[in-house]
Parts: sequence; structure tokens; C-alpha cells
Amino acid sequence: MFFMGASIAQKTKNGTTSKDEQSSLAPKEVLQKLVDGNKRFVDGKMIERNYKEQVKESAKGQYPYAVVLSCLDSRTSTELIFDQGIGDVFNARIAGNFVNTDILGSMEFACKAAGAKLVAVIGHSKCGAVKGACDNVQLGNLTNVINEIKPAVESAANIAGERSSKNDAFVEAVAKQNVILAMQEIREKSEILREMEQKGEIMIVGGMYDLHSGKVEFYEN
Repeated sequence: MFFMGASIAQKTKNGTTSKDEQSSLAPKEVLQKLVDGNKRFVDGKMIERNYKEQVKESAKGQYPYAVVLSCLDSRTSTELIFDQGIGDVFNARIAGNFVNTDILGSMEFACKAAGAKLVAVIGHSKCGAVKGACDNVQLGNLTNVINEIKPAVESAANIAGERSSKNDAFVEAVAKQNVILAMQEIREKSEILREMEQKGEIMIVGGMYDLHSGKVEFYEN
């Protein structure tokens, strides 16, 4: 489902997120910022930003309000699809948007040490890494990436037709399952993030970016 709310009107934003702004935001408000930003992106009404000024401001310190795990895919840049500026979000990008120890450690830093209020795992349609996992591709170091996504392939159920990249419905089901499993893994393998979520200090959410429409559909926990 989509988390929708009142959209933020187009405006100019020169500075970056401040410490006061970061600390005052609740996790649900951060999620809404991403929802509103994606709507602006889809509508072509993105905020006009002075990136030169933001570079100068962010050099003094960073206070991002979210950490987003997304795919390496060149079409899924977090700041663009969520209409965010320099210093607003932490980015963790890897082909297939899966979780490993390095990603978890980075997320823990983002939330526990640097104050981020939201962890978002964002997959996307027609993901090449997911297709590779569906077809059990073996290619150098990419094989290790594919192996990380195989649990999603194995657990994607009730999909009619061939269980390969030739079946679009199967590919999209695996991509969604891959996001859901990543969220579960974050909670299972990071005591820090699990406890922060239980205390209401952060939210952990998942979503899927549509390459055709530019929309992000967020999933309920």
C-alpha cells in the first residue's frame, strides 16, 4: 500500500537538515517526508535546491533523518526518487539491496550514532540482480551476490508459470520477497536496530520502486 499524506508544495531549499530538525522529527514524519518527496518526483515538482550552499552547510556536520538501502541500479538514485538534498539521507547501495554485516554496521551507525529515524529497504522492478538469482547465474564475484538473493527465490510462492526471469510476475514476486526478508534480517541480526524500533526511536520499512512510473510503494510492516 501507499502511505499518503498532504504533499509539500514546491519550494526552494538552500540549507541542509539541521540537528534540531533531525531530533524533532518522529519516525512516521520521516517516512512521510519520503512519501511526499517521491510524489514531487513523480509529479515533476521537485524542490529547487542550492547544492553549492548545501555542500557548504553539510561540511559543518551531517544530520540525516533516514538511511535507505537500495540497489546499485543506475536508475534508482535515492536522493532523486525521494527528492532529497545533500545531507538528508544516508545511502547504502548494493546490487540486489540485500543485507550483510557491513550494511548492518552502517545502518547502526546511521541510527544509533548519527540520529537517523528511519531505515528503508527499497527494491525495484525489473531488477537485474533478482533476475540473475531467478536464473541461478554463476559469474565471478557476482555469484556471491546472487547467493544472497536465493532465499527470496526459494520463498516466493503461489506464482503461476515458469520460475525464471522469463516470468515477469515471478521476478516481481521475488523482488518483493527480497525486500521483506531484508527487513526481517535487519531485525534478527541487529540487536541495536531491533531495540530502537521496539522503543519507537526508529521505523524499519520496505518498498518497491517502479522503473516505469517512478512511484515507490511502501509496504506495511
